[in-house]
Amino acid sequence: MTISEELRARVRAKYGNCCSYCQSLQKYILGILEIDHIIPKAAGGNDDEKNLCLACSLCNKYKGIQTHAVNPITQEQVKLFNPHTQKWWEHFAWSENGTEIIGLTDCGSATVIALKLNNKIAVTVRQQWVSAGWHPQRWCVS
Repeated sequence: MTISEELRARVRAKYGNCCSYCQSLQKYILGILEIDHIIPKAAGGNDDEKNLCLACSLCNKYKGIQTHAVNPITQEQVKLFNPHTQKWWEHFAWSENGTEIIGLTDCGSATVIALKLNNKIAVTVRQQWVSAGWHPQRWCVS
């Protein structure tokens, strides 16, 4: 099934034209934010609006078909962050200099690692955003 333009527009509006995972705002990135299946179709997900969010290409690529990841501290499998049912700021925070995402919960820590939210490219770009005064901000609605 193809996701309609109307549904795509509702998802964009719901998530404030912002990556649900790394908080990158559409106007600051190259490329169009992608519609992400929170539970990937390969893992039983569907095209229902409650299973869709926005993701930048890096987050979407690193997430792939994952639904769970290992918490780096407890070494236990935990569900990845679900932007539809969870609040970003309850699971993540910005580092003091605003360039890295810190996991505050088991879910947050596992998601940071699984989606490589602090990969070299992301951190380098965030350094520039901080210098320009664009970052960090709470851009996303979730």
